[in-house]
Amino acid sequence: MKIEIIKCLQDNYSYLIIDESNKNACVVDPSEAKPIIDYIEKNNIKLKYILNTHHHYDHVGGNTELKKKYGSNVVGFKDDKDRIPEIDILVEDGKIWKKENFEANIYHIPGHTSGHIAFHFFKEKKIFTGDTLFSLGCGRIFEGTYEQMFESLNKIKKLPKNTEIFCGHEYTLHNSNFCIINDPNNSKLKNRIIEIKQKIKNNLPTIPTTLENEMECNIFLKAENLERFSKLRDLKDNF
Repeated sequence: MKIEIIKCLQDNYSYLIIDESNKNACVVDPSEAKPIIDYIEKNNIKLKYILNTHHHYDHVGGNTELKKKYGSNVVGFKDDKDRIPEIDILVEDGKIWKKENFEANIYHIPGHTSGHIAFHFFKEKKIFTGDTLFSLGCGRIFEGTYEQMFESLNKIKKLPKNTEIFCGHEYTLHNSNFCIINDPNNSKLKNRIIEIKQKIKNNLPTIPTTLENEMECNIFLKAENLERFSKLRDLKDNF
């Protein structure tokens, strides 16, 4: 499987997951249709599925146009069936979604929204975390609770350390500034910030990251208990 990172809107990332054996593809969280259509048309890709991690418009904004143009099936969490546009296939927590050569575990990871899910392509060791886990950060809590978000992050932490993480936004540099203030003696974080700044300077995405990197450098994943996590989340909201 090949992952193509598609920049959308101001700082969103959508992802094309391409089966190179037949050029069939899924797109994760199409914020808007045009950049995805441009890539599909240029590379003769066949868009079969649209995978939505949650219902926010900057993650589903391209659903209707893409489905109309390519006849793609929209996949989303069963409890969000009334909030995800054009939804066709309802998935559940702890179940495997499998179509053609695409196969992913579904994890319900509420906190940012009540119906937020992650798609874990376990054979490829890649997880699409939407707005729950970011590179060096985590999502704001809009519909859930601090406890739910803390538990959702802990669920992700149980995956293999070499799992690649693909998140919904390019927030890494801003997140790193918050992390280093709260973890000033972390040498691995300091080295990572140097790498991040170089990528940004070269107009390259800082995604994907790995779970190992995040557990070493992401202050939210390093929070040892709910009280510490909640305090950090409050501080970040006003950062």
